[in-house]
Amino acid sequence: MGRGVTAVRTVLAEDGVLLREGLVGVLGRFGFDVVAAVGDADALLHAVDSTAPDLVITDIRMPPGFTDEGLRAALTLRRRHPELAVVALSQFVQHAYASELLESGDGRRIGYLLKDRVVDVAEFVRALHRIVEGGTVVDPDVVRRLLRRRSDPVSRLSSREREVLALVAEGHSNATIARRMFLSEAAVGKHVGNVLSKLDLPPATDGNRRVLAVLTWLRSAARDG
Repeated sequence: MGRGVTAVRTVLAEDGVLLREGLVGVLGRFGFDVVAAVGDADALLHAVDSTAPDLVITDIRMPPGFTDEGLRAALTLRRRHPELAVVALSQFVQHAYASELLESGDGRRIGYLLKDRVVDVAEFVRALHRIVEGGTVVDPDVVRRLLRRRSDPVSRLSSREREVLALVAEGHSNATIARRMFLSEAAVGKHVGNVLSKLDLPPATDGNRRVLAVLTWLRSAARDG
């Protein structure tokens, strides 16, 4: 790391020893100071209280029941520390978990990523930085799965608007979306505006409208599930 760059204080919760140790090594190489690495949800809560990190990365399914212990711990932490950045890792696409986590707090500094995404280290690290900086990042596979489901608000969107919303949900800026879709940034801005309008999001809200748009179709998909 260069001089003057502050490491992101991170608590990692993952019961798989090999994955946990691998993540500690990767995070350390990319400017994340792993102040605690634990294997269960109770240890996660204790570690956050004792170390005051900037970021928590947690598996959803953890001991002893291997159901949603990590998720429940993450939700508890968001209630206790609304500004804490939290990233949930999951083995499978579970839209109800994504919806519940993303609805916590103000919907910012939240990520829901599949474990397979970790193998692309550069993209994983970029996602973590976007989340720490106040963004919301949903795994592309989760986005695609949810956008294939029928839900009332999203059914109003055109195919191009759905594509734009999918990229918004992944945490991309208008400029990045424009490059990916070979559109002008102005055209992307118009599509985003149409999405926000069709989802009936009040114009008085600020930049968090993008987060609210993602939450709208996550809630709809969860209801349909």
